[in-house]
Amino acid sequence: MKVHLVDGTFELFRAFYGVPSMRAPDGREVGATRGLMRSMAALLSEDGVTHVGVAFDTVIESFRNELFDGYKTGAGIDESLWAQFPLAERATRAMGLVTWSMIDFEADDAICTMAARATADARVERVIICSPDKDFGQCVKRDRVVLFDRIRRRMLDEDAIREKTGVPPASIPDWLALVGDTADGIPGVPRWGAKSAAAVLARWEHVDAIPDDPDTWEVKVRGAKTLAESLRGMREEARLYRKLATLRDDVPLEETLDDLEWKGAHRGEIEALCAELGESTVLERIARWRK
Repeated sequence: MKVHLVDGTFELFRAFYGVPSMRAPDGREVGATRGLMRSMAALLSEDGVTHVGVAFDTVIESFRNELFDGYKTGAGIDESLWAQFPLAERATRAMGLVTWSMIDFEADDAICTMAARATADARVERVIICSPDKDFGQCVKRDRVVLFDRIRRRMLDEDAIREKTGVPPASIPDWLALVGDTADGIPGVPRWGAKSAAAVLARWEHVDAIPDDPDTWEVKVRGAKTLAESLRGMREEARLYRKLATLRDDVPLEETLDDLEWKGAHRGEIEALCAELGESTVLERIARWRK
């Protein structure tokens, strides 16, 4: 079997900024939710899609905000987008999809956890994480756990992650710790860029293993002395940034792999939601209904 794990937060953001504004009969903005429903209906109609889970950041803040004040928050999110998170979660559940509403952990952690569980099951041929988010690169394992960019229809296996970032999946958190990640509020270590971080981590793999003395790095990097000084003065911060960038694979999800099997949408719930949202096309796109 193949297991598809969907980044619902990304899908909702993508729909909000990628589809025209749409209003429900009561005047609410619901375009992102309607776009998400159509996107999920399209995914479920594809060959080989049998086991699916969707994760949302029900609140943007998580345990990581307690570790670092600068970590991402919900500040600045458009109110009409924020108001659609509960609708989106209702929609995926009505479509019969296992839906994780994350509060203490992030949606990425739920996906990482289920990916690890699925990989350990001999019945699973491949785990497909439906997201272009670079954070998920650390979850990739050879061609058994891959990322799938549904927009560009591009599959990223371990070789593709190495080609894209210059480091193996296991070093992605370290790479993000050095380079920074503005989307997550991780500032990175000054003067370190994507190429210099990739070059050094390709040899040493993890931040803690990088020697203080650049003469022992065994790789040629422009400005090595300056980079080493910067890292030497921010060792503790770099360790924290790595921790922030590391996805958790121990989220206490109740669902088993078998629970992810898609058995069809709930007709009554979908019909009621479509009437509420003013959505007229999703019903025709549902590939299967629960008996």
